[in-house]
Amino acid sequence: MTTHRSAPSRDGATIGDVAELVRSKNAGPFWQTLDVFCSDDESYRRVAADGVLTPERIGAAYRVDPANVRIFRMPNIRVVKVSFPRRVSSGSAGDHDVHAGQQHVPLRNLSIDGDVGGDG
Repeated sequence: MTTHRSAPSRDGATIGDVAELVRSKNAGPFWQTLDVFCSDDESYRRVAADGVLTPERIGAAYRVDPANVRIFRMPNIRVVKVSFPRRVSSGSAGDHDVHAGQQHVPLRNLSIDGDVGGDG
């Protein structure tokens, strides 16, 4: 779990720059979930805006089929949740992060402007 409290930048800001907390975890042995928590309405609007978190962008960042990506926007609590099937099941041969706790980095590095940044 990672907290990141940088002041939002209007030029080249990433989800990690804008969000209060970005985390990842298992959603059972075959799915993983990414959570983006925002501390205020403006940050939430930026993260939840059309074109920022899309199945296509998540698919590209995580090398998964966009058709299998599920995105849930929860404005009342300023959270966006993203879920998709893991490429390998938790604990199987080839799994490098059994709890999926380190999988938030590509999401943190997604640009608010629509480009995949950093590790994406």
